[in-house]
Amino acid sequence: MSANLETLAESLQLSPTQAHSLTSNLSSDSDFAAFLAGDDYDAVSLSCVAAKTVLDHDSVDTKPLNVSNVDVNWLASLIFSAVPEAYMKPRSQTCWKTPTCIISPKSAADVSKAVKILSFFKSKFSIRSGGHSPNPGWSSIDSPGVLIELSKLNQVTVNANQTVASLGPGGRWGDVYATLDAYEVNVIGGRLPTIGVGGLILGGGLFHFSAEYGLAADNVKNFEIVLGDGTITNANAEENSDLWWALKGGSSNFGIVTRFDLYTVPIKNIWYEVQTYTPDHADAVLDAFTQWQNDGASDVRGTIALVMGLESLTVGLLYSIPAERPACFSPFYDLSGAVTAIPPTNGTVNTVTQILGTVFSKVPQRHDYRGVSSKVDAQLYKDVYSVWRNSAVAVHNATGANQSFTLQPIPVALVEQGIKKGGNALGLPKINHQWWTTLVDWNNAEDDDTVRSVSMATTEKFKQLSQERGLEVDFLDLNDASRDQSPLPTYGEENVAKLKAVSKKYDPLQVFQTLQNDGFLLSKI
Repeated sequence: MSANLETLAESLQLSPTQAHSLTSNLSSDSDFAAFLAGDDYDAVSLSCVAAKTVLDHDSVDTKPLNVSNVDVNWLASLIFSAVPEAYMKPRSQTCWKTPTCIISPKSAADVSKAVKILSFFKSKFSIRSGGHSPNPGWSSIDSPGVLIELSKLNQVTVNANQTVASLGPGGRWGDVYATLDAYEVNVIGGRLPTIGVGGLILGGGLFHFSAEYGLAADNVKNFEIVLGDGTITNANAEENSDLWWALKGGSSNFGIVTRFDLYTVPIKNIWYEVQTYTPDHADAVLDAFTQWQNDGASDVRGTIALVMGLESLTVGLLYSIPAERPACFSPFYDLSGAVTAIPPTNGTVNTVTQILGTVFSKVPQRHDYRGVSSKVDAQLYKDVYSVWRNSAVAVHNATGANQSFTLQPIPVALVEQGIKKGGNALGLPKINHQWWTTLVDWNNAEDDDTVRSVSMATTEKFKQLSQERGLEVDFLDLNDASRDQSPLPTYGEENVAKLKAVSKKYDPLQVFQTLQNDGFLLSKI
């Protein structure tokens, strides 16, 4: 065995028999001789062979790949869980990639071995938690490349006194809430059941009740993480606290999180109501929404989900305890034209999450989203909405693409919760503001530029009018950012410098900057 390979075998803690198998299997690969000679070699091929040797047989999928493992992007959904072959099918076609092999670790130790192998051979890789991102190459990779697919790390456990819930990165929020429904507590997480646990938390994670409890990342007690050298460590307020801070919004720049320990919150039974309106009521709805942002949002138990589509406007009113039409939502109670989609209901977080899961199409399509922020202002909302609608309708008529105009309220109480709980990397302004986003669905690749031009023009209009009217908020939610946007610089120069310092401290070889395929990486700044 060569000295280099012996070092790898030792780091993987292989027995002599396992080390011999590793050498034997690698020797059968034509690139191994080139590797030993210091010549050019196929790093990915050797990484796949090594992983197949070291990990369980069913933890590494090599060509020909299982298509269901490849295609889980965007809406790989609980809806299809009864049919295993279909479970992985709904996804963004913009993310269809075929890696050389797929590693599906079953434990943090497996992740550690995978990272050591990839780092040793200097192999390109992507990491996938739930595959919700439609950004090509973020959680997918083409050959030559390795996909680290975390769906087998999907545990949901609660400690004895129900103060902490431990979640695997490959779980989905629908499963999390369904499991926690047996308890009187919950966690702050994703709003849709199909979204993966890991990516959402590492990007911040906006929830219905974030005004009351902060973002999902703000509620993480501890991250178990595999670093670039394969070390398994923890990051919390007492241990590696700088890494704990960086992981709260810093995305996949520092390692692979293998467990999130979240503080639970005393939320189970909640109140909600959903109203719909025709587009001609848009101005009235936006006036009511702004009035609520300025007045009603001071009641941190309440929030509003406002999604304006091409054919209808949907207003979801949610309150974190059982109630009877909470007074904070009064601007909406007297609006004309409302059609009740869901009557006032005292239900649970789990029930409302599963309802939201039925809203989106199950048909495989191309997807995109995009983000921009601004201060609270009804006229700004109306002016940008008008521009968006005219363009979105025209593009829909030409391509069939569906798009939405969504305003996400960010009360100052949300920001204060993040500060109170140890701070995060986002650098949010301590003002009431909003994060605009859009969900875009279409079918044909030849329409990509035409369809995406609508959201691109909308964000530019938001920026232009916000700057002209003194309403600009220079922040971009990473979880809503599109492939050509750059959210990390909007965290502020000081926070970016701290994030880079943390990256170099915990990943001195910069494995997650140089070998990770793509994403919102610090190396791009």
